[in-house]
Amino acid sequence: EVQLVESGGGLVQPGGSLRLSCVVSGFNFDDGTIGWFRQAPGKEREGVSCISSRFPRGYYADSVEGRFTISRDNAKNTVYLQMNSLEPEDTAVYYCALNRDSYYTDVFYRTLLRVGRMDVWGEGTLVTVSS
Repeated sequence: EVQLVESGGGLVQPGGSLRLSCVVSGFNFDDGTIGWFRQAPGKEREGVSCISSRFPRGYYADSVEGRFTISRDNAKNTVYLQMNSLEPEDTAVYYCALNRDSYYTDVFYRTLLRVGRMDVWGEGTLVTVSS
């Protein structure tokens, strides 16, 4: 059974930083794409970033480009989302999710974040940015 477990959420002041972790089990970590999505109260789910072994530099939504960094640790089967310069608008439940495919071109990842067609989802971790 494939499982994704997020951690690292919490309360942070505007301008602060947090690092989210997503541990993946039951799936070959070298395959597939791991994505981070978020959903704020009353808003639709938004794709944030994703990464795969074929696209290791990651792909980002415009809203987080330059502030967030996605990375992966193959030895730990873990994907991280380093979030800097956090804003109140970043407040949301953050989910990591798995799509079993991966490609070398950014078109796939742009579509994945926009459509959110993922195969397995984690339970989410809450990030609150407030003074």
